[in-house]
Amino acid sequence: MSYAVPRTPCYAGFARSACRAQVMKAGFGMTKMSAAATARILVIEDDDETASDVVRLLEAEGWLADREASLPDGVAAALAVRYDVIVLDRMLPGGDGIGAIAELRAGGAGAMILVLSTLGLAGNRAEGLERGADDYLAKPFEPIELVARVRALMRRRTGQVADNDLIVFGPLEIRMKSRTVHVGTTNVALSPREFDLLVFFARNHGNVLTRMQLLEHVWNLHFDPQTNVVDVHVSRLRRKLDAATPWPVLHTERGAGYVFDPDRGADARAG
Repeated sequence: MSYAVPRTPCYAGFARSACRAQVMKAGFGMTKMSAAATARILVIEDDDETASDVVRLLEAEGWLADREASLPDGVAAALAVRYDVIVLDRMLPGGDGIGAIAELRAGGAGAMILVLSTLGLAGNRAEGLERGADDYLAKPFEPIELVARVRALMRRRTGQVADNDLIVFGPLEIRMKSRTVHVGTTNVALSPREFDLLVFFARNHGNVLTRMQLLEHVWNLHFDPQTNVVDVHVSRLRRKLDAATPWPVLHTERGAGYVFDPDRGADARAG
């Protein structure tokens, strides 16, 4: 597997080492993440030269990057440590990288997966995406594109809203305009009230929400009707989500309320 030689005009005429130094110095003109927001990325790549270059590109952005050289070692690392993104080669010692995606998901790995491979035909890319990859980039690639794609995957993982339409938490996607929910390619059928409840949870992810808050913002009730309507709807929503997601995303805080926290479920599976 060959190194993904940069082909942009600003690199023309530079030796490979000099070009890499230019890339490291410039940081691609992108703002680096703060230390508090530092992401951890796993690179599973058997070619030493390519792996070294990819790791350096990622570290130049302020991210932490680990590398494994075989598929079994990569899977073991991905299940032992909570990574935000996995950059996964295909033709690896131990098998095809995309063949391990289902195992990673079943084992609780919540990282977004970017396949990086010389197998770059449309059919190869479609196969990778259909088997669970979140993105697919063919070699050779532009370094700036690799960084941009990793950054986009991290935005998706942390649940950012795009164009006021899409809310994403890893494989869970909530589309506001069509009022649909998918986990990967699986549609999660929700009632209108369940959808509104999920959106409110997602927009307040990580925060404990009381029953009264849910009544006010989802049911538009400013008094307690003295019924278990909230608990019933949360229970139904959680049951549907649990059937589709690789780990629980909706949790009960005894005596307080409920919290939508996909990372907590991922951490529990990893532990």
